[in-house]
Amino acid sequence: MIMHREYAYKYGKTKVHFTLDADLIIDELCIKEYPSLPDPVESVKAAIRNPIGARPLRDIVKPGETVAFIVNDTTRVANSHVFMPILFDELNAAGIPDKDMWIVFALGTHRLMTAEEMAGEVGTDVAKRVKMYNSDCKDKSQFQYYGTTSYGTPVYFNKQVVAADHIVCTGSVVHHFFAGFGGGRKAMLPGVSYYETVRKNHSLMLDPNAVIGRLEGNPIYHDQIEGTEMCRPSFLLNVVLNEKKEFLKVFAGDYILAHQECCRFVNEVYGVPVRKEADLVIASCGGYPKDINVYQLQKTMDNTWCAVREGGVVIILGECAEGSGSAAYEKNMQKYVTPEQVAAAVKADFQIGAHKAYAVTRLMKKAEFILVSSMEPELAKLLLFTPAKDLEEALKIAFTKLGSSQPGIILMPMGSLTVPLINNG
Repeated sequence: MIMHREYAYKYGKTKVHFTLDADLIIDELCIKEYPSLPDPVESVKAAIRNPIGARPLRDIVKPGETVAFIVNDTTRVANSHVFMPILFDELNAAGIPDKDMWIVFALGTHRLMTAEEMAGEVGTDVAKRVKMYNSDCKDKSQFQYYGTTSYGTPVYFNKQVVAADHIVCTGSVVHHFFAGFGGGRKAMLPGVSYYETVRKNHSLMLDPNAVIGRLEGNPIYHDQIEGTEMCRPSFLLNVVLNEKKEFLKVFAGDYILAHQECCRFVNEVYGVPVRKEADLVIASCGGYPKDINVYQLQKTMDNTWCAVREGGVVIILGECAEGSGSAAYEKNMQKYVTPEQVAAAVKADFQIGAHKAYAVTRLMKKAEFILVSSMEPELAKLLLFTPAKDLEEALKIAFTKLGSSQPGIILMPMGSLTVPLINNG
């Protein structure tokens, strides 16, 4: 007797209901419930006073010395407004006045921030106390050259950062689709680096080892560390947040060692051990706004890629009410009709922005991606997805492609958050 299970997965602002043969389900991957910190302020103080692999912050900076703090921009939520006042107060107590400290925002290649946005990130009190600067990657005069890495990356860091006696990196950590994890050294490179530094470093994403959840052996990471070591930060404060932007844990200390501990924790929270790769993965991005366009949907694609076998199929429930999310991305895909062509073009001329087409299509070499969305089928095909009007049609296409009515299936109801870890638990 076939037992069927019923499911309801988020799709845009609604839900898709479906049933599957229970015997086909290998696993349903869900994020662990992890308690938020009851008192984040005290946790931050404890972390900077009992750091990993370094002396306490107040023992590192001496009176008369200067400090540059690198802070996330608006594209990366870190709750900087909570911990930045604590860092300044801690150094004030150690004899470091506000005039000897300043903030540089880690924009990477993102747009410049307004004064209001800066104040919003660090809090109005901190904004009144210290000077704050954008790092404009396109203005070469803002950067100082330090050398070239063994990977061929010319290393330029923002002069406002390197002018200080001490550099303190801050930020939040999540999985990153080609750098392994965010946070740590990324505050420096790409955070406060010149455009050419970022472009050359990011071109290493063409390497097959530049994947989500991997630091060791990942050329992007090793290149970033090599560059950052040319102007080594004195201290790091990284935080891990949950989906509600609540603090789960705080890490501080040596910018490499504390970050590695932080990444292990991120794997504990967002990583889900999987016994084996599946023939078929069915995933929801988690609904609006995580599936508002293909740009946002890519995170779910990266995560499902970790769970599907070579030659398998992925079905993604993603409404994509705003289509691809990028006219430049669509224009790029009009030129190239296979993942191989996209890869060749990016390899010949790697540019920030155009790399998005490669980031999406490289995943399609491993598995077929069927997209259940509100996009026109022609647009989905242009982006190299197999379009389906609903899950029923998607399942028919998948079963035909796999040549089986009994494929092993992994379900991912929160595809944008859960990162499958094969043979890791």
